[in-house]
Amino acid sequence: MAGRKQKCRGCEEAAVKIAELERRLIELEEKLAKSEKNSSNSSKPPSSDIVNPNESETKTTKKSRKKRKKGGQPGHSRHERIPFTDDQIDTFWELRFHDCPCCGGKLEDDPTLESKKLQHVEFVGIPIQVEEYQRVGQRCTECDQVHYVAWPEDLAKAGLVGPRLTAFIGFLKGACHMSFTSIRKFLRDVVKVTISRGQLRKLIAKVSDSLADPYDELLRLLPQQEQINVDETGHKDNGERMWTWCFRAAMFTLFKISPSRGSQVLLEVLGAEFDGTIGCDYFSAYRKYMRLNDNVTVQFCLAHLIRDVKFLVDHPNSKNRAYGRRVLAALKSLFGVIHRRENMTEAGFARRLRSVAEELQHQATYRVPQAKESKNLAERFRKHGEQYLQFITTPEIDPTNNLAEQAIRFVVIDRKITQGSRSESGQKWLERIWTVTATCAQTGHAVFDFLTDAVIANFQGQPAPSLAYDNTS
Repeated sequence: MAGRKQKCRGCEEAAVKIAELERRLIELEEKLAKSEKNSSNSSKPPSSDIVNPNESETKTTKKSRKKRKKGGQPGHSRHERIPFTDDQIDTFWELRFHDCPCCGGKLEDDPTLESKKLQHVEFVGIPIQVEEYQRVGQRCTECDQVHYVAWPEDLAKAGLVGPRLTAFIGFLKGACHMSFTSIRKFLRDVVKVTISRGQLRKLIAKVSDSLADPYDELLRLLPQQEQINVDETGHKDNGERMWTWCFRAAMFTLFKISPSRGSQVLLEVLGAEFDGTIGCDYFSAYRKYMRLNDNVTVQFCLAHLIRDVKFLVDHPNSKNRAYGRRVLAALKSLFGVIHRRENMTEAGFARRLRSVAEELQHQATYRVPQAKESKNLAERFRKHGEQYLQFITTPEIDPTNNLAEQAIRFVVIDRKITQGSRSESGQKWLERIWTVTATCAQTGHAVFDFLTDAVIANFQGQPAPSLAYDNTS
């Protein structure tokens, strides 16, 4: 009897140890999986792959990857510079031989032969014009009073630097990611004018003031848009945590800096009655906004979903891997139908799309492993599977959030180079110049031309130009 009790006690102790080892195994698998996260299987930025690359992946890719040849790559269209037109050329030069280089004979122009051309662009002197305005003192012959005419409004606002040079400095700072130190060097060595850092800050403030009305106009138009892609990125601003939000509409892009990453920003910018479509990732702020606003339609990003599924495919847990492969195969079938759309009728495409979407929903919620990662993904489909597949019933909706992610890359690059801002006025400058730069790129307009028009209008007290190009809302 005593031996049987000791045996039972030994079994219990062994069971406890096995349970503890299984728990530790799960923890180690989770840690291992997290350590292998990169931009291809998670929402981590591509820069994290450079800073902390996966060692095993680096070794294999170095061996298998072929060195790419320099220049244009196969399959890409050729890009050539468009020549200047005759009306853009200031001077024409014709080069000829005096006599034949072979025999010394006389040469004549042959009109049947096409001239070979080389176009040449060069700086001409110092690219600035220095002007001096004098208010002449005048004395009245009757009352002996002295009078000076008032400075014109545009001159008074401009001061030392004219509107085009002011806009140019704003362009260098905002669109070219240049620091004040780099701008000072450029102005000193190339433009041949020396401007202090304090004066440069004042000029940037003038450009920012010139962009206030165009920015506010887009802010008012945003809730009227039919479809918006939204993304956000975090950063430090003078030591405090801030978030830059990107709202990309069909004809413009707007940036908003906020201390919050929550749904209150969406309520503040779009309002509680926004009835358009939002393309976004699965972040909680968008899900909460969806609960607070019954009118909004949400399309969660399929590209983000694919990366999360790839994380399961590479997971140390074999059950997670098997589940991830099933879901990934269904996703590939879905995109395969999308890529073959041109070869199908509209009815056939819609029917096939619904079929593979149902299969995806089935694979994501059927025979789900009890591992935490798989259960989380399955729960996501049970709650919001419809939001991942809105593009099926509404073809004009983009299934990914790539548009907003591409637009926000400019912000990340700018902040890494210029270190961002340190004040509320600096935040307003960044919101406005990023909005102008992204919108002009989106609509094919020149950033410098818009900045120049805005600064001139501000100095002259005229209405600012609009960024709402061809807006139908």
